[in-house]
Amino acid sequence: MDLFDKCSAFTLADEVKAKGVYPYFRPIQANEGPVVRMEGRDVIMAGSNNYLGLTAHPKVKEAAQKAVEKYGTGCSGSRYLTGTLDLHVELEARLAKFIGSEDCLLYSTGYQTAQGIIPTLVQRGDYVVSDKDNHACIVAGNMMAVGMTADMVRYKHNDMKHLEAVVSKLPLDAAKLIVSDGVFSTSGEIVDLPELARVAKKYNARILVDDAHATGVIGKGGRGTASHFNLEKEVDLTMGTFSKTFASLGGFVCGKRSVINYLKHHAPALIFSASPTPASVAAALAALNILEAEPERIARLHNNAMKMREGFRSMGFRIIDGHESAIVPVIIGDTDKTLIFWRELYDAGVFVNAFVRPGVPPGMEMLRTSYMATHEDKHLDKILEIFEVIAKKLGVIN
Repeated sequence: MDLFDKCSAFTLADEVKAKGVYPYFRPIQANEGPVVRMEGRDVIMAGSNNYLGLTAHPKVKEAAQKAVEKYGTGCSGSRYLTGTLDLHVELEARLAKFIGSEDCLLYSTGYQTAQGIIPTLVQRGDYVVSDKDNHACIVAGNMMAVGMTADMVRYKHNDMKHLEAVVSKLPLDAAKLIVSDGVFSTSGEIVDLPELARVAKKYNARILVDDAHATGVIGKGGRGTASHFNLEKEVDLTMGTFSKTFASLGGFVCGKRSVINYLKHHAPALIFSASPTPASVAAALAALNILEAEPERIARLHNNAMKMREGFRSMGFRIIDGHESAIVPVIIGDTDKTLIFWRELYDAGVFVNAFVRPGVPPGMEMLRTSYMATHEDKHLDKILEIFEVIAKKLGVIN
């Protein structure tokens, strides 16, 4: 068998394209936030992680431009060697203060951050304990740790009774790291952190929370999941990304100074990667400035997401509810119908994300919508109107 046989045998994407319902890799030609230009026409964006609407903010763009003028386009080295700028140090200090931790470390991407934490800390004889619905970056970090002879166990999604059942079977004196999304990226659900923290304390485990979809969205002033539950002192490590609220690219982890120092000197994902670019770091800094100066953006984001939850629910849609995130998934429950629904939305001027198997379990095929502080009522009302028309046409609602 040839290595590439699997590639020529993969025809599913081409089959979906042939049906005209392929929802992925659609190029955006211009982006002002709530409205983007795609294939020569304006489309309401209801699938972005640009939660506070800062990617097009003049101060964010200006900061990126000035950074390029001062530092050039790249750092040409890893943080460990020639790739540390005063901008990196400034952003780390600002984020540590914002999150309420002793120190912070930047990584080049959000996806890479988990790989720069988990296998660096969880080694031979240690355990990583992971929610089954954690983001793929955590799964990759877990697999790297297992490859280094650590042990991994998983527990049912956000099921703290099962978490305790799993952890209670591990050696009490073994080092353990419980890892969970703060806000789960597919469903928008928030981790049951109070119970997770109780289990961690009882069984001598440390906690890593991925706040990629929580920072700037929940918690006091957008400080994330631990702040949301007033459990800042109970969470050992908080990781996040710049590609959402912070309108840029990169990742970070905040925690105790000794732990951050250890990661700085032992994480291959940091030591052997080029450091975040000047423009990326400057943009994230500018976004953090705006987040701290304009907390009303978070209130607008919550109001927008709440309006959409109530709107979908009142029309009879099946949604994942009971949380305060910016993500509002609409369950369709069938792959073909989800893709057809997506196409009709797109043709009508609304872009959302289609999640189908194997990315979600059977029966959970969905159109994941997400919202920004900069969406206006006219955008949201239009989304609801178009959803209702298409759903009735396809028999999703009556």
